[in-house]
Amino acid sequence: MLSSKAMLDGHGEESPYFQGWKEYEKNAYDDVQNPTGIIQMGLAENQLCLDLLKTWIENNQDATRLTNNGESMFRHLALFQDYHGLPAFKNVVAELMAEIRGNKVSFDPRKLVLMAGATAASETLMFCIAEHGDAFLLPTPYYPGYDRDLKWRTGVELVPIHCSSSNGFEVTKFALEEAYQQAKKLSLKGVLITNPSNTLGTTMSHVELDDNFYCGQEDPLNK
Repeated sequence: MLSSKAMLDGHGEESPYFQGWKEYEKNAYDDVQNPTGIIQMGLAENQLCLDLLKTWIENNQDATRLTNNGESMFRHLALFQDYHGLPAFKNVVAELMAEIRGNKVSFDPRKLVLMAGATAASETLMFCIAEHGDAFLLPTPYYPGYDRDLKWRTGVELVPIHCSSSNGFEVTKFALEEAYQQAKKLSLKGVLITNPSNTLGTTMSHVELDDNFYCGQEDPLNK
């Protein structure tokens, strides 16, 4: 017998997003073999850097052989590690994040927690900051997998902040207030923002963030 949690529909397999995936797999577009097929536009996967990764791996064979200067790293990597991530790897990640930002900011690797993908990180974050039944506001459109990643096992609720294409999907005070009123019957925990946006790829301006998400002492979202 499966548990009630395992039987819930929150895993998203029957959602339009995953139904679309199944239809794509049955009838994928190919410019020669199947020009009338389906083009996958909802893939939550970045394939833009595969050529760079392929070249790097070809030029750094030690990485694929789990060796460092000819010495095997298998034992070091295969056994239990620091649960927050390999310290050496965290150092490199911290340096990369600083470099991407023009070294205008720095990151303390001791405060980084590395996880196996955004899905695991998102769910773990929900378990850490929310109780079952707590709610978060989330601007639309958002990645459909969030309904699974953030809600399924955690029991968290997502209340959409409905944004419009008429203004480039900017979050307005009106839309934020409307979502807040809808969430008042729930235990509102906060606002979730993906910046850059997933799925649009757009970024929020400082004005948009300050005007809409700054919570003063009297703001109900400051709780």
